[in-house]
Amino acid sequence: MLSKTILLLAAVTSTVVAGPCRPRPTPTLPITGGASEVPAPDAGLVLKKIALGHGIQNYTCTSTATGASASANGALAALYDITSLYPGTSKTALANITAFNGLSTTVLWSQDLPLNLSVTGAANPGTPAVPNTLAESSYGADIAHPFPAAIADLNLGSLNLPFVGVHYFDSAGTPTFDLTQKAGLLASLKKTDNVKAPTGADAGILKTGAVDWLRLVDNGKGVSKGLSAVFRVVTAGGSAEPCSLSGAGSGSVPYTAQYWFYGA
Repeated sequence: MLSKTILLLAAVTSTVVAGPCRPRPTPTLPITGGASEVPAPDAGLVLKKIALGHGIQNYTCTSTATGASASANGALAALYDITSLYPGTSKTALANITAFNGLSTTVLWSQDLPLNLSVTGAANPGTPAVPNTLAESSYGADIAHPFPAAIADLNLGSLNLPFVGVHYFDSAGTPTFDLTQKAGLLASLKKTDNVKAPTGADAGILKTGAVDWLRLVDNGKGVSKGLSAVFRVVTAGGSAEPCSLSGAGSGSVPYTAQYWFYGA
């Protein structure tokens, strides 16, 4: 039986279409369909870029008591440009939104983590049937040099996802998106809103669940360039285990997500 990963790759790579000439649709920020949603982008902001982030969510546990939860401690991810793959917007666009949103799961399960990990073997995700399930401490990245010197584009068969930047938290704990070299964009942000991922979202390699969808806005420090807000949507994996399972200390969980970048 073909693995779920192979089937997902086949579905994605077989849905690239040229299509007849017609007005291009405006990409629409995804919604969860739940009782509450992250607020829409402010009036006057325009979509600058859509990227797929692939990396790790970091956590810290200070107690291993039953019911103790991990505290979020930032994230590290490489960002890949998927703007032109939005259905109807280009000759290489995917045929439908299902295929577009399926990229989160496809990349999570078919691509190694693009980070300098402390445990090299942790980069491989395994398969949905046989995931490469390790202790959260195994997925941690090198503190001094978390990103490789050169990050390659992602090749998904007939699809190419160009590397466009990185996501990290700076020394002050500020969520940062650096797309300066490839797109001339930089975002220094603060989180304002979050909602749970939809029921049925990919639970990830550790089967711990998909991280929340977020709205982040410029923090007013004068660092951002060309960006005012970033939305994290269509998440796969990334949620932490209970501290009673992961143990005290630091841990990381692989994830993927779409990031929608807006500016004036």
